[in-house]
Amino acid sequence: MEILDYAFMQRALLAAVLVGITAPAIGIYLVQRRQALMGDGIGHVAMTGVGLGFLLSTSPVWMATAVAVIGAVLMELIRWYGRTRGDIALAMLFYGGMAGGVMFINLAPGGSNANLNSYLFGSLSTVSEDDVAAICLLAAFVVLVTVGLRRQLFAVSQDEEFARVTGLPVRALNLLTAITAAVTVTVAMRVVGLLLVSALMVVPVAAAQQLSRSFALTFAIAVAIGVSVTIGGTVTSYYQDVPPGATIVLLAIGAFIVLTATAAPLARRRARALAAAHPVGDPAECAIPASRERDGKVGV
Repeated sequence: MEILDYAFMQRALLAAVLVGITAPAIGIYLVQRRQALMGDGIGHVAMTGVGLGFLLSTSPVWMATAVAVIGAVLMELIRWYGRTRGDIALAMLFYGGMAGGVMFINLAPGGSNANLNSYLFGSLSTVSEDDVAAICLLAAFVVLVTVGLRRQLFAVSQDEEFARVTGLPVRALNLLTAITAAVTVTVAMRVVGLLLVSALMVVPVAAAQQLSRSFALTFAIAVAIGVSVTIGGTVTSYYQDVPPGATIVLLAIGAFIVLTATAAPLARRRARALAAAHPVGDPAECAIPASRERDGKVGV
């Protein structure tokens, strides 16, 4: 294939596959916890890390990872102790992250908002070998956590009180989930962009839920959708010269619409088949024996 003849596209496709795996893998827990927009907030905070990376002439990916992790931990602490003013504190954290990113990158030597755009919306041509190495290491951490601790994370996501009663370290697992989400944001920012990564965490999971209610099957389907749309969006971006992040997210939304439209008729058909196989009526133990009905012995 022509697309594989270029080194930058090889790097972009590898990064896309890793993003397609990691984003839904952590996204399924965020959806279960009703924190679907957490990735969006972390993305705002990570902008400060990108700006600091340019200002200090270090890797923006690693700096964004460090700042995003700190921001995710602060978000979790605010959720625990924020009470009535927690939403204000979160808003200040998100908007401060955006403002810090713009400020630092403009203070950097030769820096401008143009440098920030590739991190905000993704860019295929700027994925370097160092970026791929960082993405591989970070993606390995995300997969290790989301698969290796799936039972514990699922229990906490479903019911924190029950998980606490069973002896699970709920706060530690909540912090680990937040940190893993922060790492996933920085994994995805070179392909999808910081402003769109939250969609890739949520939409494939929502699409998978149209086909299955089993956690394990939903997890597998969501990852399959994530990989499919990231590869499809990356290839489309190369041939049609369109933004990769926007293309990937639109493909994910398209998959959700198609699966939703397909799943509803299938569910109705299964319900009708089940009703036909088990017609509604008196339970077997309440049925009147035919012999007693003939003898006229039916009574209260």
